[in-house]
Amino acid sequence: MAQDSVLNALDGAKTQWYHFTAVIVAGMGFFTDAYDLFSIANVTKLLGRIYYTVEGSKKPGSLPPNVSMAVNGVALCGTLVGQIFFGWLGDKLGRKKVYGMTLALMVIASMGSALSFGATPKGVISTLCFFRFWLGFGIGGDYPLSATIMSEYANKKTRGAFIAAVFAMQGFGILFGGIVSLMFSTAFDHAYKAPPYNVDAKASLPPQADYVWRVILMFGALPAAMTFYSRAKMPETARYTALVAKNAEQAAADMSKVLQVELEADKRPKASARLSNNYGLFSGEFARRHGLHLLGTSATWFLLDIAFYSQNLFQKDIYSAVGWLPPAAEMNAIQEVYAVARAQVLIALCGTVPGYWFTVAFIDILGRFFIQLMGFFFMTVFMFALAIPYDHWTKKENTIGFLTMYALTFFFANFGPNATTFIVPAEIFPARLRSTCHGLSAAAGKAGAIVGAFGFMYLAQSKDPSKVDKGYPTGIGMRNCLILLGVINFVGMLFTFLVPEAKGKSLEEISGENEDQEGDQTTTST
Repeated sequence: MAQDSVLNALDGAKTQWYHFTAVIVAGMGFFTDAYDLFSIANVTKLLGRIYYTVEGSKKPGSLPPNVSMAVNGVALCGTLVGQIFFGWLGDKLGRKKVYGMTLALMVIASMGSALSFGATPKGVISTLCFFRFWLGFGIGGDYPLSATIMSEYANKKTRGAFIAAVFAMQGFGILFGGIVSLMFSTAFDHAYKAPPYNVDAKASLPPQADYVWRVILMFGALPAAMTFYSRAKMPETARYTALVAKNAEQAAADMSKVLQVELEADKRPKASARLSNNYGLFSGEFARRHGLHLLGTSATWFLLDIAFYSQNLFQKDIYSAVGWLPPAAEMNAIQEVYAVARAQVLIALCGTVPGYWFTVAFIDILGRFFIQLMGFFFMTVFMFALAIPYDHWTKKENTIGFLTMYALTFFFANFGPNATTFIVPAEIFPARLRSTCHGLSAAAGKAGAIVGAFGFMYLAQSKDPSKVDKGYPTGIGMRNCLILLGVINFVGMLFTFLVPEAKGKSLEEISGENEDQEGDQTTTST
């Protein structure tokens, strides 16, 4: 086949500077994704104070349940739609053509999220939700495109590490979101001194606090804008050009430029592709070859994100439940932003970021299957270890132990299924369906995130009506929520057995495309 020399050269190419450049360019999209998705958790309590405080109330204002659901979940809904749409579009038009669109959309929507039409709660929240949906839509496109581009550029020896490195930028995005929130909340708190709510309710909310959440959200546009030009200049992946566009000569030329190797494509007449090499997503052939694989990648991502996003978006509630955050009434509005952001930064430093980079270091040594199975297993163990003696952990003297255990669940999520569910769908499906299947798997994950975000919001409420947040019904309590998340992680461990190991294999070998190519060659020679 004309593309054989191109594909073999890609698989055997030495690690070069361009591989690292691609990690940075693709990874900055994920840096921005994480910043935009998780920084909202730092400002939701502030939004409640600004727009929903009732004069004379003993407690600061908080977002009503329906508003909190919309603010926290609308970006996830947009992400789900974007993953499916841009995943499909990436296979139809090529990775490069739609790659810049997602970043431009993220920049515009980040800026728009910080703006508002009018000063009423309804106007501000409606505008925020509108732009966060489109922000999520752009973020959704980044998942299948970044993973697919990196997998198709990388060699087979270090492919897992490079895809994992792109995804690991998410950890830095979460950390950066917390740091930015700390910086601006500290600056505003020093500039505009305000007493705690229980000392002077009205004075505890200075008018300038409205700028804090806007600046934090708007800051997400900066890293995306910085890499827009570099992303637009990236060439189409050689695998897409050779296997899908059927232009091996162009693929060789593109690869020679970026990987600094001299390669000339075989110019013999191309063999006609067999029918088995053209099966579609909804065909029986796809179901036979990859049906269980798609079920495995989708189910594991769905179950993982129920636990992962419920933990991330509602860290602030867990910290309050164990007494690590002071009661809201003992802080002013800006100090509460600082307290929530500090907790996010500490968890990111101790558990989230190290977990991602452990995956980068060991993914091509231990393999995807082992790391995913191990991660789900330890997440299950630590969830039950937190839940069963929950009353013990809520005592003030045991707070550090609780936070250590909680950080370890994040560590093994990221040195585990949170990374591998992103990596594997970019490796095991044929090139012409790779972006689509990754988008579908990722969308299943975001469906899990929506279930986790919305469900956890209600389920985590206390069984004691006197301790329930205003506007919420009673729930099952934090302890039972942690037990439920432990069970979900265990089921994710079982679904991992449907996912094949891709370590050390070429993309064509693991997806079965090389079998079709061999069949084409046999037919031609006959």
